[in-house]
Amino acid sequence: MKQINIGGVPEHFNLAWYLTLKNGEYKDENINLRWKDYFGGTGAMNKALREGEIDMAVILTEGVIRDIIDGNPTKIVQTFVQSPLIWGIHVANDSQFKTVNDLKGTRAAISRYGSGSHLMAYINAENHNWDTEKDLNFEVIKNLDGAVEGLTNGDADYFMWEKFTTKPIVDDGVFRRISNCPTPWPCFVIAVREDFLDTNLEDVKTILNIINNTTSEFKEIPSIDKTIANRYDQKLEDVQEWLSLTEWSQEVIDETTINTIQEKLLSLDIIPKKVDYKTLVKKIL
Repeated sequence: MKQINIGGVPEHFNLAWYLTLKNGEYKDENINLRWKDYFGGTGAMNKALREGEIDMAVILTEGVIRDIIDGNPTKIVQTFVQSPLIWGIHVANDSQFKTVNDLKGTRAAISRYGSGSHLMAYINAENHNWDTEKDLNFEVIKNLDGAVEGLTNGDADYFMWEKFTTKPIVDDGVFRRISNCPTPWPCFVIAVREDFLDTNLEDVKTILNIINNTTSEFKEIPSIDKTIANRYDQKLEDVQEWLSLTEWSQEVIDETTINTIQEKLLSLDIIPKKVDYKTLVKKIL
């Protein structure tokens, strides 16, 4: 049985992977798929892909595009979640900051440079016509636990993370969410190391077919809202809202979308140049 290592964030978006693993669907195809949670998000997964720690990742679209352009020998093989990611903009509950414009020039907590929380701080800054050179400052906090500590201790001023993941922390009175910032594109893709793809193409196709069968019918799974609420410590009404906003994909990301993302990243000086679609994407299904 072939072992294949995959990484992703421990969030409700990835429950379909847990369900297919629990059901033994990969083992039925002689694949020992090993899932690893990456609490540090996209930056940590890019590092793991580069170092061969994982073969595949379910990863933020803009984050992996940036890292591939920066030399990560990886290809996007499919969109995983078609809908935007809704990033909540959070401050400590007792913070003096009330609006996004109050945060201009303050310190953004980020998991690491090149992470989604780092890149989305630029998107948010541009949305509010800030000067990205002068009005953005960063404090690396590694993960969500680090953000709780950093904002509570005053080491950073605000933190951007997926709205529904952080909702329990808001409900507990630790964070206060002052606004939202959706990504202007599909939020998650599946990426695979090029050398692994070259030698294990059929196995990757098998994995994609299995996960796609589940995501295509995910919302019809009986009591899926209750399952998510229990597993991820969410309120049922929050899960139901999230499900209504979230659309999975079984298709490869298109060239127009790739160009749109690159143009935005280039305009913000997050990438040094645009690259050809085939440098970033490999269509295998």
